[in-house]
Amino acid sequence: MDEDDLALDLEELKQLQTIAKRPRVVSLISSELEKLSKQAASANPLQTTAPASAAHSPAPISSAPKASSNPMLKYITLGSFSWDQDADQLKIYILLEGVDQEKIEADFKPMSFDIKLHDVQGKNYRCAVPKLNKEIVPEKCKLVVKPKRVVVTLAKASKGNWLDLHFKEDKLKPNLDKERDPMAGIMDLMKNMYEEGDEEMKRTIAKAWTDARSGKAADPLQSYR
Repeated sequence: MDEDDLALDLEELKQLQTIAKRPRVVSLISSELEKLSKQAASANPLQTTAPASAAHSPAPISSAPKASSNPMLKYITLGSFSWDQDADQLKIYILLEGVDQEKIEADFKPMSFDIKLHDVQGKNYRCAVPKLNKEIVPEKCKLVVKPKRVVVTLAKASKGNWLDLHFKEDKLKPNLDKERDPMAGIMDLMKNMYEEGDEEMKRTIAKAWTDARSGKAADPLQSYR
């Protein structure tokens, strides 16, 4: 294998190493990188090759802003992204190439996060969840930039599984403020009976209504009964 082919193989393996996730795959790539690095060193003793383990290692980004916010900037909202989780943390994967870690503004709060990616191939992107399903620990959250994606790690405040990333209000919870007045049904019944009844029925209902308003009958239908 000539030096050019060896250099190309090394470069491609380094790129694969940055996107590999499974431990066995990472180990295999690292082993092959180390072997090729030794071949490159023996082929050209004067050239210093960086260790395979240090090749293109993405540095995590903390929640501290990297770029100052400018209200005049326009952002493209990234509303679609994938995520997975374990008991302790939740990871969000933003598929975007050309992200500069020095041009990221990340804001983590207990119930929300807001990430702004500036000057990505001439455009600004924003990924935010204004209200999370559960609470997180902002100081333990981090962000890592890889060649074709950005990985956001949210540290859960309490162990457990999230059914959803976004907070959703319980629609089954009764709203007591909007419960109907229990007397409303009786009033509707009396109105229908009055409109559809004969003259005697109308007189009886009118008397029941008058007695109820004057306090003579607790139940507006008492007189009718």
